[in-house]
Amino acid sequence: MEDLIDYFNTETTEKIAQHLLGMYLEHETSAGKLGGYIVDCEAYLGPDDKAAHSYGMRKTPRVRAMYQKPGTIYLYTMHTHLILNMITQPEGIPQGVMIRGIEPAEGLDQMIKNRHGRKNAEISNGPGKLVAALGIERDLYGASIFSSPLHLVPEKRRIPKKIDALPRIGIPNKGVWTERPLRYIVHGNPYITNQRKNLIDEDQGWRK
Repeated sequence: MEDLIDYFNTETTEKIAQHLLGMYLEHETSAGKLGGYIVDCEAYLGPDDKAAHSYGMRKTPRVRAMYQKPGTIYLYTMHTHLILNMITQPEGIPQGVMIRGIEPAEGLDQMIKNRHGRKNAEISNGPGKLVAALGIERDLYGASIFSSPLHLVPEKRRIPKKIDALPRIGIPNKGVWTERPLRYIVHGNPYITNQRKNLIDEDQGWRK
């Protein structure tokens, strides 16, 4: 874990986003451990990024976590769905990565229950879906992704065969920031948002 913490403290947000692909995300809940591999995420580069909540060094109660130390969990609500982000730069530099999709690996039955019976890719192929599947609640706001009940497990990380860089989803009218390739996905994985069936890899995008 120390190596991962150091990575968050020294690398760019874009590199951290790519490094998070294949990282194991685990939530220890009253129903048991729920976890999976990150396959889809987006980098937000405030204060310059017009799509970031911290654009222009905006400071409101909602975004206070963005100004805290690397690994701080930043949760916000979008269209009634809770969305998971983690801060990726030293304290005072409000940049982060939003987690958009995970491939479930542990606690699958409970995740299906949390998703009201949704199965297969629908369990966790979107930012609100994965938060619901993992049972993440708002009380984790401001906690650490390294040491809280919701945490990364670098020892379980898988390695993608190929990483694709794409424009982020749902970022209209933000000038150059609309098209910048700041979304990173595990090529061929079925759990990425809006995945086309003909692009799914037989190994789900992982190196053997």
